[in-house]
Amino acid sequence: MDAKDILGLHKTSFPSSIEKKSRPPKESQRKPDGISREVYALTGGMPPLMPSIDASQLKKKHNEKVTWQWLPFTNSARKDDLHLYHWVRIVNGVLPTGDYSFAKYNKSVDIIKYTDEEYEKYLTDPMWTKEETNELFDLCERFDLRFVVIADRFSSSRTVEELKDRYYSVLRAIVLARAASSGDVATHPVIKVKSNFNEPYNVSQEIERKRALSMVLSQTRQHEKRDEEVLIEAKRIAELRMASKVAEQSQLVVATNADAEVTERAVPGESLSPSNVQHPPMAVPSPITDNASTLASLRMLRVYLRTYALEQMVQVSNSTAGVRTIKRVEQTLQDLGVNLKPRVPTKAVCAEHLELRREILTWLNLQKQVQYKEAEGSSYRDGTYGETPDTPKDRTFIPDSLNFGVSGERVGKKDQKRKGHGAQPTAAHKRPRKQKASDL
Repeated sequence: MDAKDILGLHKTSFPSSIEKKSRPPKESQRKPDGISREVYALTGGMPPLMPSIDASQLKKKHNEKVTWQWLPFTNSARKDDLHLYHWVRIVNGVLPTGDYSFAKYNKSVDIIKYTDEEYEKYLTDPMWTKEETNELFDLCERFDLRFVVIADRFSSSRTVEELKDRYYSVLRAIVLARAASSGDVATHPVIKVKSNFNEPYNVSQEIERKRALSMVLSQTRQHEKRDEEVLIEAKRIAELRMASKVAEQSQLVVATNADAEVTERAVPGESLSPSNVQHPPMAVPSPITDNASTLASLRMLRVYLRTYALEQMVQVSNSTAGVRTIKRVEQTLQDLGVNLKPRVPTKAVCAEHLELRREILTWLNLQKQVQYKEAEGSSYRDGTYGETPDTPKDRTFIPDSLNFGVSGERVGKKDQKRKGHGAQPTAAHKRPRKQKASDL
């Protein structure tokens, strides 16, 4: 009995619509020769990303016979003919020839030698004796101009700077003395060096350099942090000074051109009281202050376009004028056939464009001044302004007894006004009552 019998189903099997796909047989990959089984298993049968060595080379047999032998050798850098031993690789029994392989790294400095006659003639120095100079040159040849070691081995107490100064001064004097002309040794490293003292080595500069270097190296973290704070504070103060300077210059320009705003609002023909209107001075925009303020702000950018600089300068020059004045300036430029923005904004073109704008603005301001003066003169000629009577300084005191009539009348009027709302009307002011029919 199975599940079909329990469920009452026929034992006919359902036709399987899906047949099992047969797996393709795996291709057997043969392990290449020359590779161990473990290494080949790690690769997984996949080709490596990098090109590998050809298997044929792994089984290649070298016909060379290589041996190592303990052989003696000599070094050409040594002058004592010392024999040392080392292991040497020998191929097919052939011994290597040639100099020691590390002898090429032995570099030495050619030290100039001088004679007693040359020393007496060119090299005498009251601060140095001949014995000290000879010792110095011997140590320079021995230690290849390593002046720190030379100063340590020197017999007397001489600093490194003094030893360098003496060596280079002697070398320079010998080179110049042995040359036929100065042009023959012009390219010599010691001769072509240019310094403030016409010497190849500057002692004072070297001492100052080492002192500054020692100060920098001996600074602590606190000193470095303090220096950074000082630099940040100095930068902040410089920016504040620059901003305040620009603000002061702009305020000066606004103050000198404040009359332009007043005259712009004034209409010719209107009667204005001279006591209420102050006479403005002649105001002409200053191109020097405008340029100074704008250039100061542009310097803080360091890099800017010339068109941007022109726009900033035009805005500064227009900031002291009204809207109508700016429109009149632009209209004048158009009447003259000049573009509001130069097509080729070179330095010369921008300068001429700004100068033309300033001249037009000055001309418009002068026109306003002339109109103001003409209006003021015509008002004086027509007699519009009359002198107002002055207030008397001392007034005569009048007692109340002399003014009783006037004061009584005033008091009566005040009382009448106070009683006007609540008082009953008198008979003289009553309206006649309408008669009824019964009264007739």
